[in-house]
Amino acid sequence: MRARWLPLVLLAGAALALACRTLEGPKGSAGKPLRVAFVPKGTTHEFWRTMHAGAVKAQRDLLGKGVHVDLTWKGPLREDDREQQVQVVESFASQGVDGIVLAPLDEKALVRPVEEARRLGVPTVVVDSALASDQIVSFVATDNVEGGAMGADALGQLMGGKGRV
Repeated sequence: MRARWLPLVLLAGAALALACRTLEGPKGSAGKPLRVAFVPKGTTHEFWRTMHAGAVKAQRDLLGKGVHVDLTWKGPLREDDREQQVQVVESFASQGVDGIVLAPLDEKALVRPVEEARRLGVPTVVVDSALASDQIVSFVATDNVEGGAMGADALGQLMGGKGRV
């Protein structure tokens, strides 16, 4: 896996670990496995495949700590299919999974299904892009402004302080 994708792997792992820490209790340790659904914006782009790899790594790491997570990865094929993503979240909520990790395609379109999931007792951790709701457990994302500044600094160093960035 390329080093540039490492932050994504860590992001996915952090989201899954946070979701599981929120859910830990009778399930996941001595009891039944925690059923966590990860709903990306899409499933075909390398970005989301890398996020999936991070979630799977976190699942293995948690198992090593005695927490069994049954991870389901499902989302729309395309990153513009809001209706499909809404249906996936609604389906997981109605199945009664223990938690959802969601990268919402739209900050408003996913509010109703996430809030309905909360009413059904299914907490949601939002990753990558914000959701206009206070009914989520947590929000995990990169700081794009800070990332851009770090990239510019690294480029400046590679250029030996000469030229324009």
